[in-house]
Amino acid sequence: MTVAAAVLGYLLGAVPSGLVVVRVLRGIDIRAYGSGNIGATNVFRLAGLPTAALVLLLDVLKGAIPVLLARAWGLSPVGVVLAGLAAVAGHDWSPFLRFRGGKGVATSLGALLVLSPAAAGAAVAVWIIVVAVTRYSSLGSLLGAASAPVVLWLGGEPREHMGFALAAVALIVYAHRGNIGRLLQGTESRVTDRREEATGPPRPRA
Repeated sequence: MTVAAAVLGYLLGAVPSGLVVVRVLRGIDIRAYGSGNIGATNVFRLAGLPTAALVLLLDVLKGAIPVLLARAWGLSPVGVVLAGLAAVAGHDWSPFLRFRGGKGVATSLGALLVLSPAAAGAAVAVWIIVVAVTRYSSLGSLLGAASAPVVLWLGGEPREHMGFALAAVALIVYAHRGNIGRLLQGTESRVTDRREEATGPPRPRA
């Protein structure tokens, strides 16, 4: 059942919510605009808050549902964590997008919300504070993710949860390597840069 849960988690995580939602509602390919990412931040810049909120909710559910199912099936703590990590991997490397995808932040949050609501709440709080001060969603995501293992450690939570958090942080940092470079260079886009890139010509795909 552990393998089945991981496969289900991967396939559910691989559903490109942002791409599907924006294509249905706006008739365009989100990958051709703005940062080219399919996540909620780029959707917000292009399509506004309601559409971005829908994408965010769907991406969070992609992480939460596999973990909830794994628990309902009576899997071990390791099996539950693997189901969540598989969902994050599916989001990051979707077979429906030629093994490309998003950055795994919302999907990781969804899994963490089931594993440890306290750590998930802390991560969201850090994201809100960082974005409010700097307007950099990527920086908020990185620091929010990094806060989760700290909260888990302070709370004495199970080591399996810590393992999930550390693995998720590693995946998020890897997915944000381009953003990290731009942050260091001072060229990273801010959340408030909503329309400048999105209303321009489509970006060429890599």
